[in-house]
Amino acid sequence: MLRYFLDKFWNEDVWLPPNTTWADIAPGPDKAVVYTDHTHVFYPIPLAFVFILVRYVLERFVIAPFGTYLGIKNTKPRRAPNNPKLEKIYKSSPKLKEPAALAKKLELSEREIQRWWRLRRGQDKPSTLVKFSENAWKVVFYTCNFTFGLYTLWDKEWLWDIDQCYIGYPHQGLTNDIWWYYMISAAFYWSLTISQFWDVRRKDFWQMFVHHIATILLLSFSWVCNLHRIGTLVLLLHDCADIFVESVKASKYAKYQKLCDALFLMLIVVWIGTRVGIYPFYLIWSTSIRAPMLLPMFPAYYIFNSLLCLLLVLHIVWTWLILQIAYVAIKAGQMDGDIRSSSSDLSDSPHNSNHSSPTRSKSRKDT
Repeated sequence: MLRYFLDKFWNEDVWLPPNTTWADIAPGPDKAVVYTDHTHVFYPIPLAFVFILVRYVLERFVIAPFGTYLGIKNTKPRRAPNNPKLEKIYKSSPKLKEPAALAKKLELSEREIQRWWRLRRGQDKPSTLVKFSENAWKVVFYTCNFTFGLYTLWDKEWLWDIDQCYIGYPHQGLTNDIWWYYMISAAFYWSLTISQFWDVRRKDFWQMFVHHIATILLLSFSWVCNLHRIGTLVLLLHDCADIFVESVKASKYAKYQKLCDALFLMLIVVWIGTRVGIYPFYLIWSTSIRAPMLLPMFPAYYIFNSLLCLLLVLHIVWTWLILQIAYVAIKAGQMDGDIRSSSSDLSDSPHNSNHSSPTRSKSRKDT
């Protein structure tokens, strides 16, 4: 029975172009080119735990000390007094509802309830140093991965002529550098998906979760179907803007306001240029319009292209949020809020730990 369902799932009519079989693109010494091995799609999962370990070591022994050197505090909020009854109610619903009725039930004043609730919510907040370390780690990875990706793709013909992503498909060879680029990128997104449940919980938690899953599915689909050429272009385009996304946050937590403002301006230019410009009007246009002209379509390709469009929807949502923050920045005179997070509530909360910007003061650091 299991074999029957597996055969149905891996139906060649679904996953491959017409008149192509799995045997045609299976790797082997007798083949003219090196094909992707579908079993390698699982390699990034154990590698993701290596990334989590590397991240832990870097954050603890390099990034956190550097953040402390910059003057970032690792202070933790005061803990709420021990109250099992209130703790049970808080865990069932972190939002305080009907404080007057609750105060009467527990024989406490309404003010005592509100004060306890405020302290209890505050103790869940991570310190500024923790948030800085998380963003700095991502800056390091995205910078290194973008540099590696650019170096890897520089001599590849499809970087300069996107039609080469389809010409000759699916008989397109795989090189070692592309293999590593795919494995490293997929492992990183697996690590983000896993660590997201204990990292700083931001307002766009579920959008980011969908983004990570969609990216992993895109990488997996493109790997299995030997569509790695277009996949590498998607990776390169995303890493470019993400460097600035995380840099803005890190500089904000470090209170380097002028650097933050400059990076934010660069982010707007790079983000709109890549995510709202190149991505839909060059890359998705190519996958939707040019690809059907150059190769026969098959069901898995439509799934692949739908995932690309799903990423575009997320890009549009985040672009709107970034433009909202830019509008606030123009009015306030500085970058405020947290990139890719809802600007409707710029203050910290226990489950939405975006760092609101204090007003300018003479003590603020400038670069």
